[in-house]
Amino acid sequence: MATGYLDILKAPHAARLLTGTLVGRLPSATGHIAIVLFVRAEGGSYTLAGVLTALYGITTAIGQPLLGRAVDLFGQPRVQLPAALVSALGMVLFAAVGTGTPALAYPAVAVAGLFTPPLEGGLRALWPSVLGREDRVHRAYAMDAVAQEVMFTLGPLFVTLLVALWSPAAALLVINVIGVLGALSVVLSKPSRAWRSAPRQAHWLGALRSPGLLALLGAFLFIGMALGSITVAGVAYADDHGDESVYGWLMAALGLGALIGGTVYGSRQWTGVPERRLRGIVALLALCYLPLTLTPGVVAMTALSALAGVFLAPALACAFIVVDRHAPPGTVTEAFSWLVTTFGVGAALGTGVAGPAVEHGGTSTSFAVAGAGGFAALLVLLVTQRVLKAPTGPSDATIRTENDRSGAAQPGFSSGHQA
Repeated sequence: MATGYLDILKAPHAARLLTGTLVGRLPSATGHIAIVLFVRAEGGSYTLAGVLTALYGITTAIGQPLLGRAVDLFGQPRVQLPAALVSALGMVLFAAVGTGTPALAYPAVAVAGLFTPPLEGGLRALWPSVLGREDRVHRAYAMDAVAQEVMFTLGPLFVTLLVALWSPAAALLVINVIGVLGALSVVLSKPSRAWRSAPRQAHWLGALRSPGLLALLGAFLFIGMALGSITVAGVAYADDHGDESVYGWLMAALGLGALIGGTVYGSRQWTGVPERRLRGIVALLALCYLPLTLTPGVVAMTALSALAGVFLAPALACAFIVVDRHAPPGTVTEAFSWLVTTFGVGAALGTGVAGPAVEHGGTSTSFAVAGAGGFAALLVLLVTQRVLKAPTGPSDATIRTENDRSGAAQPGFSSGHQA
């Protein structure tokens, strides 16, 4: 099962790019936790911590597609590294001024979020030139989704360790220094320096002028909403059982399920149209959310949480393929960044909806929000089958690999576009 992933990592530059991207994304994966811990250590309220965390999330969501478009226009090194440096400086300023000077704290956090580099979208734009063959690129997308789950599982543990050994302020500084080093590793690599986006048609909507991409983003807004609601519902479930550690078990099980699902998905070579496969995966994802509403005992609930996570990584991996097929030429980094943004906005909406659901309907109702989000995503994919059926132009990946100056692409690569 792991043989396919090892084959990818043996490709020149692949391990470096994946590792550098994961390390570079450490601030965005753990920033919200580090902010909360820092604010509380400074004597700030939970409300202040929540507002600053929300500000960080919102500005990150705004910045990702904008910076992604800049990457498509100007290349990776000219955007990724300066953005990482500015974002880190924002967090350094926040750690220096603390919460006692709101006039500086709020802008500092906003800058840190707005300039978070779009490393995630950048890596997916690089895979075709690094790996060449379509099947290897698709497997890399699955590996990317699995690695993402690892980062979001281990990252928070790393932050809490830094806090325990040092301080919350030190944790803010360390994760951002590490993030800059990760971005530096990526942009100094040969594929990143050589990569150029395909020629693009000037249009103010950029990637969003693709109907297929809009349909996909609509679906993943609801999938993000489902995942966000589970984080709040899990807290309510832990409160019901009088043990805060239960929440950790549920989230760990959710991540474990995603790891298993992504690993199995990436071990197979899939045939057929990815848009149709995505509908099937999302249907299974929605179905696996429903048993959470039963809220059984802790052991059974942990098992159900693992089941709920199984189809998340495959859904993301398949979505990456669909994004690549539908992104207009020259907008691939921006398109991937829009997926990141939409998923994050959906998660924020999910947490906002699940809170009132707990208060008015109880824990079971809050878990029902996840099921509703899953089926809403499926409905979007079903209603938009026509626009998702077939991309209208040549793949951005195809054009990139044909023109890629790194020479890494193999002849005959095709991203799967069908006329």
